[in-house]
Amino acid sequence: MKINKLIASVTAAVSTAAMAGYTAMTAFAEEAEKTTNAANAQQPSAGSLLTMPLMLLVMFVLLYFVAIRPQKKRDRELKEMQQSLQVGDEVVTGGGIVGIVVSVGEDTVVIETGGAKHKLRIKNWAITENVSAAERLKEAKAAGKTSSTVEAAAVVDDDDKKSKKKKNDEE
Repeated sequence: MKINKLIASVTAAVSTAAMAGYTAMTAFAEEAEKTTNAANAQQPSAGSLLTMPLMLLVMFVLLYFVAIRPQKKRDRELKEMQQSLQVGDEVVTGGGIVGIVVSVGEDTVVIETGGAKHKLRIKNWAITENVSAAERLKEAKAAGKTSSTVEAAAVVDDDDKKSKKKKNDEE
């Protein structure tokens, strides 16, 4: 969110500077035109007619690259994340509910929350973040930090545990 505020501030500053420059150029051009040719001062010059649409075009291009394009990218990534949910992923909803995915339907997801293992069925569009416990554990190992809280939050598949135990026994 801080980046969005910074981008908005920079955009406002650029537009203000552009408008101030345009106003100064227009005022200078009009003054020069009045002093050199009184007869042509009544007609708008071709230069001033071209600069306004050009400035508007520059502003729209700037707005597109600063605001619209990044937002579309974030929306596309969010939609891909919502469609790629799997059982066992830890998710956060828009309302702040944290849970583990129990089942995935066509447009709904059942999550398990709390110590009492309450199950909630929510819409896919309500999920705003996928914080899979396996990813957090992998990141913690990569950073060299293995804490009990990270390991305790990890979702461990019983079949995966059994297969690792069999491999260790065979060796």
